[in-house]
Amino acid sequence: MDAEQVAALRAVLAPSGWLERTGALARALRRPRSAGGLLVVGTPDDEPWHLTAHLDEESRLCGMPGLCPTLVRWAPPPGAPAHLGVGVQRLSQAAAGETVFVVSAEPAPAALLERVNDARKKATVLALDQGDPELDQLAHEALSVPPATAPLSFDAAQHLVSSAAGQPDEPSSRLGLRDWLNRVLDTVSGPAPGR
Repeated sequence: MDAEQVAALRAVLAPSGWLERTGALARALRRPRSAGGLLVVGTPDDEPWHLTAHLDEESRLCGMPGLCPTLVRWAPPPGAPAHLGVGVQRLSQAAAGETVFVVSAEPAPAALLERVNDARKKATVLALDQGDPELDQLAHEALSVPPATAPLSFDAAQHLVSSAAGQPDEPSSRLGLRDWLNRVLDTVSGPAPGR
């Protein structure tokens, strides 16, 4: 999903309340933390690669190192590169100031719920799911996207959350798509003359 598709989706969903819900989760993702302190985890059968990549891109484009995610994997292969080799035991090492972000389209298995429960004693827990009451109860903030009733797909919700995570946290200066793209271009290539 590119920036124009996200903008079109935002326009369609504006009256539904979903932008406010995805924005609330995005604001929680932007809370200050050290680089690498955003731990993104899914289930053993569904790792949130796509959302992790979008958060990484938003972190780079917007200059927010605390938004840079660490993908936590259930069974990283031996010899995996460092950024792909972080195992699920990392959740037990979650510290104050870190965030565990559980992204799961299916109910979280007991092993994940146990690890999240342990991590929440020190770290903030966020969840994006399709209606998982046990996970939502453990999370400090959660967004459920029920497949039967939500006006958007789980995939679309992930795009809205990652896109909103890169937006500034200033309610008085909400940026439109054009302003956001200008800010990204300024970050990448420097400001245009006269700006």
